[in-house]
Amino acid sequence: MRLFTPSRLAPVKEALKTAKNIAIISHFNPDGDAVGSSLALYQYFHNEGFNTNVILPNSVSEFLRWMPGLKQATIAEKSMRTAKKILKEADILFIVDMNALHRSGPSLEEPIKTSRAFKVLIDHHLSPVIECNAQFSTTQTTSTCELVYQFLDKLDADKTKITLEVATCIYVGIITDTGSLSYMCNQPATYSIIGNLMKKGIDGEAIHRKVYDNYNESRIKLLGLCLSQRLKIIRDHSTTYMYLTKKDLKDNNYVIGDTEGFVNYGLSLKGIQFTAFFTERDDRIRVSFRSKGNFDVNLFARKHFNGGGHKNAAAAFWYDTLENTLKYFETILKEYDQVLHPKNFV
Repeated sequence: MRLFTPSRLAPVKEALKTAKNIAIISHFNPDGDAVGSSLALYQYFHNEGFNTNVILPNSVSEFLRWMPGLKQATIAEKSMRTAKKILKEADILFIVDMNALHRSGPSLEEPIKTSRAFKVLIDHHLSPVIECNAQFSTTQTTSTCELVYQFLDKLDADKTKITLEVATCIYVGIITDTGSLSYMCNQPATYSIIGNLMKKGIDGEAIHRKVYDNYNESRIKLLGLCLSQRLKIIRDHSTTYMYLTKKDLKDNNYVIGDTEGFVNYGLSLKGIQFTAFFTERDDRIRVSFRSKGNFDVNLFARKHFNGGGHKNAAAAFWYDTLENTLKYFETILKEYDQVLHPKNFV
């Protein structure tokens, strides 16, 4: 994978020569990879003396709020005027971990599009449709954070500017986008990068505890509810799904991030290849898909739910009632009688 060749990096290096203001933005409901890649870039360029600002469309999950540099980020839903001003004044705009501008949310899509900044895309999702001056995009990687490491490593000629704080942010993105290196992690380069991050002094065990052993009581209660009362197993199609209603969320004092990773539990059952998780919101249903092996949930999400993502991890919003959405999902499965038949996974 030769994304960061001298010729492709040259326009970015040229833009950096005259830039004063750097802005960084990621997608709505930023996960560990979005936050990690944004803050890694922030730490690097802030240390280089640029006026650097991170814009996060909305608040991050509580288990990520310890990350270095997060306190300096602008949360757009709370400070939209400031966010738009940052975008307007940016000389260089890094767009990370999203392949389409609508993923930043309806209030930021137009300001990003009309920004006169030199735009740089760093992303690992399929089919990017963002017009940029420089684009570093591939699906052959664990995460956007892994690409950010490679990008900064090429900029850092003397190999001293990727600090402990930068390394910490990158490591968080890699482990959260791979389920602690349990999927999408068979590239040797990933482990080479992790080794280099360790040399910077990161404490992998401490980071794991902060990310995975730092949840709210509400998360544990919601997970228990899902597994005991909201799990449906469809053996004929090697599929499971779970769901939570608005009442479930309210009754258990839900906060942002509580349901992160719930969708993965369905795949831990023997013989299951495909799983989905449905969360009822005020005006739509949030849907997450996961799969094992060759069943492509990106194509499934695009075809049936106007969503998308990766081969084994995708998501969508669906505008219907929860009851109708679940019925629709079960009906669709009938189209995959042969593909998801249990005999294929013995």
